[in-house]
Amino acid sequence: MKAPRVTLDQWRTLQAVVDQGGFAQAAEVLHRSQSSVSYTVARMQEQLGVPLLRIDGRKAVLTEAGDVLLRRSRQLVKQASQLEDLAHHMEQGWEAEVRLVVDAAYPTANLVRALTAFMPQSRGCRVRLREEVLSGVEEVLLEGTADLAISALNITGHLGIELGEVEFVAVANPEHPLHRLQRELSFQDLEGQMQVVTRDSGRLQPRDAGWLGAEQRWTVGSLPTARTFVSSGLGFAWLPRHLITRELQEGLLKPLPLAQGGVRKPRFFLYSNKERVLGPATQILIELIKNFDAAPLEAAFAAPQSNH
Repeated sequence: MKAPRVTLDQWRTLQAVVDQGGFAQAAEVLHRSQSSVSYTVARMQEQLGVPLLRIDGRKAVLTEAGDVLLRRSRQLVKQASQLEDLAHHMEQGWEAEVRLVVDAAYPTANLVRALTAFMPQSRGCRVRLREEVLSGVEEVLLEGTADLAISALNITGHLGIELGEVEFVAVANPEHPLHRLQRELSFQDLEGQMQVVTRDSGRLQPRDAGWLGAEQRWTVGSLPTARTFVSSGLGFAWLPRHLITRELQEGLLKPLPLAQGGVRKPRFFLYSNKERVLGPATQILIELIKNFDAAPLEAAFAAPQSNH
């Protein structure tokens, strides 16, 4: 790819001429001589081979081509400025990226709110979000390919920040044979039925968390797939309530009337990579995750909107 013939400084000069309404005004704003500004623009037009300005009375006016190119250049100059800012922040210890791995059962709405609040404070820092199931989160953190991890597992050697509980509900389609029994259910009733289990994404020591040892088991790759299967009448499962709110409201799913164990509430924790010093962006994100985890969704949506 050949190097650009026109510099960012030249584009900034053209923008100043147009925004200020003339060469003299642009020279004053840029703290340069008028002749220098005029030469810069003339040189640009020569390099591009396209007239950018025409003089209308005493005012410099964009040509049609100049209008198109100037609009494109504004984004270019803005991105270059952001790049320089990012380099400055990195020099001060600000991270270019935060890698966050999350158990798929954790409420996505909490993450959306935290990341939305993080954006205006990020100073160009990106967030790389990765979803795993059960021990998959632990493996990613221990491999060192994540800075932060959200999991309900007790990760050996790590002290987690306590987050909220996620409610899992035993559910099946209202027409499922278990509901047709029309009585309180025991684990013995479940053992003869098909259970839908979400596969642990870990490779080293995958777990069968939530499996009852039922005679028939279907293992699926994600919680949304498990939701679809069970909503269609294919087995029963424990699913996060926040993931099946619509299906419960529309009558596609119905909680199983278990004598005990129909609801499980594992607590989630926020872990950090012990091998890395937490930079300012990571620390800000930790605080936002904690705050939005603690705030009820209803209260957050009812609150006045901030100027994020």
